[in-house]
Amino acid sequence: MSASEKVRLSKLMAAQGLCSRREADGYIERGLVFVDGERVSELGTKIYPGQRITLSRAAASEQTARVTILLNKPIGYVSGQPEPGYKPAVTLISQQSRYAQDSSPQRFYPSQLKGLAPAGRLDIDSTGLLVLTQDGRIARQLIGEDSRMEKEYLVRVQGKLSERGLELLNHGLSLDGTALRRARVSWQNRDQLRFVLQEGKKRQIRRMCELVGLAAVGLKRVRIGQVLLGDLPVGEWRYLRADERF
Repeated sequence: MSASEKVRLSKLMAAQGLCSRREADGYIERGLVFVDGERVSELGTKIYPGQRITLSRAAASEQTARVTILLNKPIGYVSGQPEPGYKPAVTLISQQSRYAQDSSPQRFYPSQLKGLAPAGRLDIDSTGLLVLTQDGRIARQLIGEDSRMEKEYLVRVQGKLSERGLELLNHGLSLDGTALRRARVSWQNRDQLRFVLQEGKKRQIRRMCELVGLAAVGLKRVRIGQVLLGDLPVGEWRYLRADERF
């Protein structure tokens, strides 16, 4: 991105972490965005990368009110859009299923379910940490095109690891014709591997295991970035605390 070339305002807002591009367009349409102190309300406006972008108090207040929820997803629930015979994980979010030891002062309202979307997938036959958020900034941080957010999994496996199998799991495998990013994979015990990935292709870990002679028979995500699943019970949820950062 050249400093001498104008760039679409919404793209710059997303790049600076102010919000998602979709949210940026909504703020611009409503006249809630200022460039060098001047209100901008025309979609498609382009500015120079060095110009100063600020949001109005109203937009900032909206962002503060948005919630991010951490759920320990059970097996049998899909992360996003419902599939025939299965329910989406968001249907688990209610006052009754809130973790009793959630220390957040945030009160739960059913209206918080509006716009609450998963920031990343977790397969239907996997369990563990799933992030659902109304905040486009967090969604972009976790699943944006340039995201390198670490995700850690504990994986129970069966079978005999091929020669050089562990080395290949760490680096050297390809899926769908594309080389995978370097991972960190190590044995936790005789039948469990620890995976740390910076990407999330569909059923990636299970497919990686198959390529080296193993079958993944149990998969749990225990960390995303700096946020841990911890002792959150299966099927329960809590709010992301104000002092937590991915």
